Amino acid sequence: MKAKRLVIRGEVQGVGFRDWLVATAERIGVSGWVRNRRDGTVEALVCGDVAAVEELLRACRRGPRGAVVRSLDEDLADPPDQPGFLRRPTA
Repeated sequence: MKAKRLVIRGEVQGVGFRDWLVATAERIGVSGWVRNRRDGTVEALVCGDVAAVEELLRACRRGPRGAVVRSLDEDLADPPDQPGFLRRPTA
């Protein structure tokens, strides 16, 4: 099991990034959450088997149609407390 905290920078708000990430994570079988941040970034906690997390990271580097991902920072994290993949309010 691998858990990572992500901060995604670029043109990532107002393009459906959160909804896309929820759908992509659920399809791949990754748990966690995603939210917009007031600084214009998208933050996420992703957790799953190593191959699934790596697949999701590759997808996040591209993002949904309309997004322009300039950078993706990742740090090791503790797994989420709850199952599933949630869309959280802006922080």
